[in-house]
Amino acid sequence: MDILDKERLKECRLKLGITKQEAAKRIQISQPAYLRYEAGSRNPSIQIISKMAEVFSTSTDYLIGKSSDSSPNRIVVEQSESPSLFSLVKTCQTLNTAQLTRLTTYAKALSNVTSDIEK
Repeated sequence: MDILDKERLKECRLKLGITKQEAAKRIQISQPAYLRYEAGSRNPSIQIISKMAEVFSTSTDYLIGKSSDSSPNRIVVEQSESPSLFSLVKTCQTLNTAQLTRLTTYAKALSNVTSDIEK
């Protein structure tokens, strides 16, 4: 029984414009293992599917064919890669629901203003 949808895995890799070798490197698995996953001759562990979803910015449900929505359901923010965003997320963890709603509304409005300026 195939757990992983090999066509979706390939689609995600191509969407990023990377080779199978690069995909394996980003997922932190061997190239032969990745080749078997994309060929459908081997099923990855749940941990590997989770890492694939993270690398390809999608959800595990999408990769296993449980959902047609390819939007990620988890985003990892590394402090070393984005200190400002990391700090913002950390601050948001202490906010209540009303405060988060206000912040989200403000962020969306700010994003729209920035988009309008760039046009």
